[in-house]
Amino acid sequence: MLITEILSRNARLYGPKTALIEREPARNLRKEITWDQFERQANGVANALIDRGIQKEDRVVQLMTNCIEFLPIYFGILRTGAWAVPLNFRFLAPAIARCTRISEAKIILFGEEFIDRIDEVKAELDSTVHTYIFVGPEEKRPTYAESYEAVLSRSAAEPPHVEINLYDSAGLYFTSGTTGNPKAVLLTHRNLEFSCYVENRHHNQTHQDIFLCIPPLYHAGAKMHWFGNFIVGAPAVILKGVKPRWILEVISEERITLVWLLVPWAHDILIAIENGDLNLADYHLDQWRFMHIGAQPVPPSLIRKWKSVFPHHEYDTNYGLTEATGPGCVHLGIENLHKVGAIGVPGFDWECRIIDENLNPVSQGQPGELAVKGPGVMKEYFKNPEATAKTLVDGWLLTGDIAKTDEEGFIWLVDRKKDVIITGGENIFPVEVEDFLMNHDDIHDAAVIGVPDERLGEVVAAVIKPKSNRNLTEEDIKTYCQGLARYKRPRRIFFDDVPRNPTGKIEKPKLRAKYKHYSNREN
Repeated sequence: MLITEILSRNARLYGPKTALIEREPARNLRKEITWDQFERQANGVANALIDRGIQKEDRVVQLMTNCIEFLPIYFGILRTGAWAVPLNFRFLAPAIARCTRISEAKIILFGEEFIDRIDEVKAELDSTVHTYIFVGPEEKRPTYAESYEAVLSRSAAEPPHVEINLYDSAGLYFTSGTTGNPKAVLLTHRNLEFSCYVENRHHNQTHQDIFLCIPPLYHAGAKMHWFGNFIVGAPAVILKGVKPRWILEVISEERITLVWLLVPWAHDILIAIENGDLNLADYHLDQWRFMHIGAQPVPPSLIRKWKSVFPHHEYDTNYGLTEATGPGCVHLGIENLHKVGAIGVPGFDWECRIIDENLNPVSQGQPGELAVKGPGVMKEYFKNPEATAKTLVDGWLLTGDIAKTDEEGFIWLVDRKKDVIITGGENIFPVEVEDFLMNHDDIHDAAVIGVPDERLGEVVAAVIKPKSNRNLTEEDIKTYCQGLARYKRPRRIFFDDVPRNPTGKIEKPKLRAKYKHYSNREN
């Protein structure tokens, strides 16, 4: 069933019930729409796009931060048979122009946060874009853009008659670019449908569950986690803001049952509780049954601390990537808390292998590249046949992540292939060192990279953000790291913020660029 058909079914079954809620604590705002309104808005967007010349296989860029309009617009684009192209809201003007050029988009829908960026490259955008639709207050609307509200008010609310096949292309998603330039991942309607079943099968959402969405909706992860609620017609809350107090307030007031957090946000909540900034007795949290984390390796120490504060929570971690339609090709499973630290086992209807450079399976316990296979594997890297051929081999998706399996078949993520540090001929996996550092009581965040060294090729460097009001010195860290094998110990230590993208992944290219001229000639 197409996800657009699932929306129509939800409207028929649950029409007057709440579908989406938007909370913006900084402005004390709350909005909501029902399933009927969601359906009518999606239809209105679809008909408006068709009226402006959009046809099947055309591309429409969506450049917006999280808001209640985001998902109806996304579904409206899909209903035309065109490809939705949601862009990273952190992209600067040149990246927006590059992605629009690659996609050959004809229409851009954008929010007020992007006016200056679009203005900067509009002459370039105009080479393919013929219509701009502004989703924001009328007083801020650029003269070259139509008003979203006006467009919607003049558009029919009936579904358009466009024949769409499950295997038609549906979305063009640009990767996070943590290891280089973002690549354009082409997903099909079948990919999107499959992710609904995977998420619901893993986390058992029912019509009574309420999902809290905080991560950015342009990303495959946030949307696909919401799909588990969507497929059973259950509501979701979109929270604009990540302060620990705001998160607990919305969980309490909206009676949230499922929350997907990124590692930094979970850390911040625990630290706020530890420091006394939050008192759990002030909130109604008994209904909160499930917390899951993904998008990056999860320090086991974090989950141990979390379970000590929230012992009744079910927990899962999900491994995924845009090329596999987001999360779920590997997941821990709520029944496997004893295996925290592993990314888990193959997800529902997924297969996994750990392979060597010749694509042969490696022995249990040996590191190799993780390959996955299933209905969530992307169609291709758009306009990049060379990268597609390297990544899709005989139906298997080569993830670029190094992993290993234990004696029970659980998969443990070792590191990104491109992040491995080679020092004096030894391979060092930064995730292992990062996990070790995150066990330190005074460390808020940590990242490990390689920096150049004339003698050893490169050496280990640690970028550390201490917890507030904690004094850490380089000697403190060196003493603590005596617990690591000598060759794994950081030779350079920097106290600095750890840059992360909107989905929580450490932006290691930025750190490598910043510290590439530093090395340490200690023995």
